[in-house]
Amino acid sequence: MIRLGVNSVLFGGFDFATAARQIAMAGYDGIEVSAIKGMCEHLVLDRWREQAEGIRSAARDNGLALLSMEEASLDEERLLLAFEAAAEIGIPVVNIGPGGKHGSQEDFQRQTDLMARMAEEAARRGVTLCVKAHVGACIDDTPSTLKAMEKIRSKGFGIDMDPSHIHRAGEDPAPALRQVLSRVRHVHIRDCKGRGPTPGTPPMQACGRGDIDLAAYCRVMADGGYDGPVCLEVIGAGQMDLAQVSIIAAESYGYLNACLKAIGRR
Repeated sequence: MIRLGVNSVLFGGFDFATAARQIAMAGYDGIEVSAIKGMCEHLVLDRWREQAEGIRSAARDNGLALLSMEEASLDEERLLLAFEAAAEIGIPVVNIGPGGKHGSQEDFQRQTDLMARMAEEAARRGVTLCVKAHVGACIDDTPSTLKAMEKIRSKGFGIDMDPSHIHRAGEDPAPALRQVLSRVRHVHIRDCKGRGPTPGTPPMQACGRGDIDLAAYCRVMADGGYDGPVCLEVIGAGQMDLAQVSIIAAESYGYLNACLKAIGRR
């Protein structure tokens, strides 16, 4: 069964326990812990040991699996802390963006070299480092993702496939997913109105409101035998009230759950 979760960044204006309670109430199976410096640090990596039991207990008390962590940046010092925290807390996947600039081969070489080293560090701790194509970065579409997959062979490395970034790269996300699914270990999911450069306002990122054929995306996951986490990631909601962000979570769950039930994966 594909497990559905929410990146706690959606609840960045609230504490982690509140996020976990609302995510569970919406029907999700699990939660992704946001450790994104400068955006939402439900887990502050410099003092993760102080917070570890609170993270575990908030998830446990609400019946949620700890599906992943988003650290976001490709920063060696922070990633080593993230891997230590993930291994201790029981989080299997740490997600990052690739960094660098679109079209720069120098940036691609440097960033993928670092990813390869960090993937080995992740593997030593029983964790998987996942990277996603990101608008404007050195990995920003399916061809550059495939190039990174070819280069980085570590068992500690995987792809985090986010259809909104692929959509904004001008591609159709469902067939793009089929090309990389063999190495996908995590899916960040949201909808997107238009081709960007941003994914739109938080309500328009709710699954089913935008232009991406997420039902087709779900079918590709199912047909390919994907059974990893699928976590809603909605950004820009830091000033919204609890009812508003909870509606986005609940609406997205209803849409994704229906899509997956229709193809026998829920």
